[in-house]
Amino acid sequence: MTRQETIYDMLIVGGGPAGLSAAIYASRARMSVLVIEAMLSGGQIATTERLENYPGFPEGIGGAEFGQLLEAQARRFGTEMVLATVTGVSSEGEIKTVQTSNGTYRGRTLLIASGTRPRALGVPGEEEFKGRGVSYCATCDGFFYQDQEVAVVGGGDSALQEAMFLTKFASKVYIIHRRDQLRAINILRERAKANPKIEFLLDSQVRTINGTDSVESVTVYNKKLDKTREVKVSGIFLYVGLIPNTDFLDSSIKVDEYGYIITNEAMETSVAGVYAAGDIRQKSLRQVVTAVADGAIAAVSANNYLYG
Repeated sequence: MTRQETIYDMLIVGGGPAGLSAAIYASRARMSVLVIEAMLSGGQIATTERLENYPGFPEGIGGAEFGQLLEAQARRFGTEMVLATVTGVSSEGEIKTVQTSNGTYRGRTLLIASGTRPRALGVPGEEEFKGRGVSYCATCDGFFYQDQEVAVVGGGDSALQEAMFLTKFASKVYIIHRRDQLRAINILRERAKANPKIEFLLDSQVRTINGTDSVESVTVYNKKLDKTREVKVSGIFLYVGLIPNTDFLDSSIKVDEYGYIITNEAMETSVAGVYAAGDIRQKSLRQVVTAVADGAIAAVSANNYLYG
């Protein structure tokens, strides 16, 4: 029987910490599980250089390595995985279906753990220079900026973590943030401020990204001084927020005004047998540790739904 012909106990959309943790719990409960992932195992965390705040790893662990370990653990208990892009879901009825670039899959329960994607800055030059100086992943592209000057836009944890990673390659890193205070946690702010390669441009906004064949500079407006300056950089890395990956959902699954899926504490959505876990759901803290917990709860809830 092919995967398209099989009716799984649980279909999981997303192979990040939430989805793979759910797969581990569900597979250990002897549920048949299929994880559908479009990119690398680990999701967004796979693009992070180092995960330092997950319990049990005192020296930290590489994001890609962490994702691979989660996948190996899930496979050990029988989880199946398929690489495909999800294009739609049908959540009503006893059998849920997920339409993908690889065909349609069916399951008795469905977990949405599709995470988020970076928000665009929305300035002239961003679309034009994507992949030619505009990046949303320092871990992926930092190596290409050996001994060059680059900019990071944002003031949260991700922006500062990636800026510090970039100092391994770049000769200088500008951190551009629209407010006068950074939003990142204290330890990251302290590390970034102590790094001699980092310069902060606060109260500042990128107005345009400039270049010919690739990024050559950014135009930055300082609202406190009411002045505009051109900053010469070869690359710009954007960390200005996230957008939930819910475009493929059907209208039965309720989302909030920002597009995040609404669940209760059991990770149950508005549709029976459909669950959400991780960054995709409405919640106050989006971290690996909470995603893993969400996934475990969702798997147990799905098992109870099927077997009581």
